[in-house]
Amino acid sequence: MTLIVHHLGHSQSDRIVWLCEELGLQYTLKKYDRSPVLAPPEFKALHPIGAAPVIEDTLPNSGDKEGKKIKLAETQACVEWICNKHGHGRLLVSPHEENYADFLYWYHITNGTLQPSVGRLMAMQLAGIPAGNETLKRYEAKIYQVLGLVDERLGRSTCLAGEELTVADIMIIFSLTTMREFCPFDLSNYKNILSYIQKIVKRPAYQSYLQKGDPDIAIHNYVQGPPPPKHPALAGHK
Repeated sequence: MTLIVHHLGHSQSDRIVWLCEELGLQYTLKKYDRSPVLAPPEFKALHPIGAAPVIEDTLPNSGDKEGKKIKLAETQACVEWICNKHGHGRLLVSPHEENYADFLYWYHITNGTLQPSVGRLMAMQLAGIPAGNETLKRYEAKIYQVLGLVDERLGRSTCLAGEELTVADIMIIFSLTTMREFCPFDLSNYKNILSYIQKIVKRPAYQSYLQKGDPDIAIHNYVQGPPPPKHPALAGHK
């Protein structure tokens, strides 16, 4: 069975498509459009949580028997499955390497701290909570606290875990680009982050992801300080 990647447009599953392109894998891409903001019913039916990404694959073969089919969700679970099963550990960092601790931290900071803060802020904005609300301001402050940390790191290092691209970088780029069409935040004060994004999106594998996964994304809108235009489904939302 060929690896199958179920990709919801303009979502966190862009990481999985990009990862497969970086690793040069053969895989089947199944694309789904948002309906109009959330996943359509056919995507939600793939997994009980109903969120992107979802992958399908088989366990390693046992002798002449075909491996057991599996379906997996959660971004970091999908990332580690693909890197270990198909990528021979590429884009990961071994515990024996000097930058292993750095890798672990930066690999987990996106979905551990940054993305949850952005998600909470987005939910409050969509609920019409006024900008002066103290809880909203705390979530916003947390986002900029993390961005400051990332910017400082990128002033000393080409990529998050060191000089080479790893899945730590693949995890964070969505939050710094596409996520901003759902929850606008400004990167103008973070020159190192902007330089980093502009280099990343020029990578052949990232360009290949765009062509295959999200050809409607005008990436030049996502690499500037001000946030990109809101997602069309949110364009009328104040």
